[in-house]
Amino acid sequence: MAEFLSFGEIMLRLKTPGYERFFQSPAFEATFGGGEANVAVALSNYGLDAGFVSALPDNDIGESAIAELRKFGVDTQHVSRSGDRVGIYFLETGANQRPSKVVYDRAHSSIAMAGPDEFDWAAIFSGAKWLHITGITPALSESAAELSMDCVKAAKAAGLTVSCDFNFRGKLWKYGKSAPEVMSELVKHVHVGIANEEDCQKSLGISVDVDVESGELDTAKYEALSQKVLDIYPEMEAIAITLRESLSADRNNWSACLRDREGGFKLSRRYEMTDIVDRVGGGDSFASALIYGLNAYDDRQKSLEFAVAASCLKHSISGDFNRVSVPEVEKLMGGDGSGRVQR
Repeated sequence: MAEFLSFGEIMLRLKTPGYERFFQSPAFEATFGGGEANVAVALSNYGLDAGFVSALPDNDIGESAIAELRKFGVDTQHVSRSGDRVGIYFLETGANQRPSKVVYDRAHSSIAMAGPDEFDWAAIFSGAKWLHITGITPALSESAAELSMDCVKAAKAAGLTVSCDFNFRGKLWKYGKSAPEVMSELVKHVHVGIANEEDCQKSLGISVDVDVESGELDTAKYEALSQKVLDIYPEMEAIAITLRESLSADRNNWSACLRDREGGFKLSRRYEMTDIVDRVGGGDSFASALIYGLNAYDDRQKSLEFAVAASCLKHSISGDFNRVSVPEVEKLMGGDGSGRVQR
């Protein structure tokens, strides 16, 4: 049984070639991705025993998705084979002042239609130590939200550490409940919270007057925001918030902060990222690297720096998955960001 598990959806990712608009040419680059799957792949790349829990149809596309995960050493024994379709997302990569666009086609996907009897949580969590989930799966359908709640409750009862990336996706909350209605209850069972500059506000309804649209950051406000989250959720041990200054589609500044109950507030180094190759999956790369860091290092500052460095590197890699190793991340942490050819 895998020690580090993530629960959610893996999708077919259809991306336009280069920086083309949708159907500018009659072609798409077909790969796989999805928040929770991205985390499982990265954890496995870091040498951890990682597994993915989901539902996929028993057809060639579902089998290809499973094969892709297995290629990275991810345990897929708890992927239920049910339903009729794999979720899809279409991606158009932006440049300069034109933003990237995502179009979802994931209604009635296997995980959105999965029932509670498909997952034996006691067996799944036997021997495990960590569960990661996001706010994306509960947005898919009412049954997926109920399944997500069952998952975190069972994980907590089994003694696992539960992390959750709050991940607000406004295009997905369509079944009658708002994100705060669902997520504010789910997060009561979370030990490590992860968010970006808008998730606390739009997923949980928690605000300290942070302007998420300006592209500028006031770290004092994030210090207050992180404290407010811990005050509202007394069982949460730590909250990490990524801080993205979006200057254009391919030029961002990147950092993060972390507050835990014992060590207080920490702010990471800030990276200037120009000529971004692919920012999709950047938050997932932060989450997976933070999980690794919290388990690999005694120093919480070092855990945070590992997460920020790993996610910085992800912005140079095409596709959802962060294909980097621990030594590569630690090298950037140590200050080597020159990009010189290694011979």
